[in-house]
Amino acid sequence: MAGILDSVNQRTQLVGQNRLELLLFRLIGSQRFGINVFKVREVLQCPRLTSLPKQDPYIKGVAHIRGQTISVIDMSKAIGGPAITQTEESFIIIAEYNRSVQGFLVAGVERIVTLSWKDMMPPPEGTGKSSYLTAVTEIDDQMVSILDVEKILNEINPVSTALSEEVADETVGEELGERIIMIADDSTVARNQVKRALEPLGVTMALAKNGQDALDQLIAIEATCKSSITEKVALMVSDIEMPEMDGYTLTAEVKGNERMSDMPVILHTSLSGVFNNAMVAKVGAEDFIPKFHPDELATAVKKWLHHNE
Repeated sequence: MAGILDSVNQRTQLVGQNRLELLLFRLIGSQRFGINVFKVREVLQCPRLTSLPKQDPYIKGVAHIRGQTISVIDMSKAIGGPAITQTEESFIIIAEYNRSVQGFLVAGVERIVTLSWKDMMPPPEGTGKSSYLTAVTEIDDQMVSILDVEKILNEINPVSTALSEEVADETVGEELGERIIMIADDSTVARNQVKRALEPLGVTMALAKNGQDALDQLIAIEATCKSSITEKVALMVSDIEMPEMDGYTLTAEVKGNERMSDMPVILHTSLSGVFNNAMVAKVGAEDFIPKFHPDELATAVKKWLHHNE
């Protein structure tokens, strides 16, 4: 266990070509789950938690860690399972999502494994809208589930998708005409957040559930264009962490295709505090916007649409 905890900080800086490192953990029972190490600040034995009046039922309490007060979410209870009761024997995964730091209470932490995003598959058909999974993979002949943390956080503290009056502008869509914006994100919640945030611009959007889905759609559209995909797709907003193909690889594929390369790409991700800006430049993306501030996203979309005119 000490080896896992000692290595987390170093491994959070790793960004590979369509690859990731998962920190494996357990909740209640033998089922294993994973979280991208790139989002993890540290893992520690659960300290004493302080309960707050009228706190959300999924919040186990708050912990004072390194001079910061952090809310600790019972990950098992948050996805509909039984509460983790033996907190003194449990662990907290300190992670940064969407510009804020949270603690996730888990029953046990195992090890870190290196995988390709190609090994990460979308959730099985039939899991439904209530599913908390964004991907699944197989490790040691056992299924490992990747949780939709953005959905969990949004249920506890819903994110506003409303644009300010200064940013909302339906003439943007009028100027685009029939040209569309491609949105790629493996989280249903995140896709809908982006969609709702950009609707006040009057734009038409196509939604993709991961990088491979987005690339397949783009290739099909490009085949119907005379010279460049920008005849029909004005811009793409893409998450980075997605099964089958991540946003880095998707961007590199787009920028490496002479009939797609002039389409602006905005990487829109919850990888905020530990984000590697050099990787954005390497794959050729035009912009990076941390999740989730609707005005910032819409402003960036307007900027790059006008920049490409």
